[in-house]
Amino acid sequence: MSSKVHIYTDGACSGNPGKGGYGIVMEWVGKPYKKEFSEGYRLTTNNRMELLAVIIALENLKTNDVEVTVFSDSKYVVEAVEKKWVFGWEKKGFKGKKNPDLWKRFLIVYRNHTVNFQWIKGHNEHPQNERCDFLAVQASQKVKLMVDSEFETKPKELF
Repeated sequence: MSSKVHIYTDGACSGNPGKGGYGIVMEWVGKPYKKEFSEGYRLTTNNRMELLAVIIALENLKTNDVEVTVFSDSKYVVEAVEKKWVFGWEKKGFKGKKNPDLWKRFLIVYRNHTVNFQWIKGHNEHPQNERCDFLAVQASQKVKLMVDSEFETKPKELF
């Protein structure tokens, strides 16, 4: 694998739960290629938006033949993967864990790629992280927001 992609993600929530959104910046290393994605939801949580941002970014990769580094300010996401907790949760059927719907979706797309995670401090003038934060907040403030149906219809202790 000679191609590398850097993915920057952030989630935001006004209230927790409340209106939320995610922001993504994807950059092809060594090429002038950059894509941005964002979406807002009418009722969700910050952790769901942090995790959904990573999922959407990985789902938007057009090829599996790239080395991916995900930069996130979410210790919830980064540590769950880097410390391999999510794999233990999976073995136990995610019993007692929050956001099982998203973790299951994450593992499907994660296994299609070579992915490394790097935690970065949020709100620390990191240009891509600041851009992701802007996109996430802006998305959460749209008039028409998506429905996080899993969150809105399931018992809240799952989230």
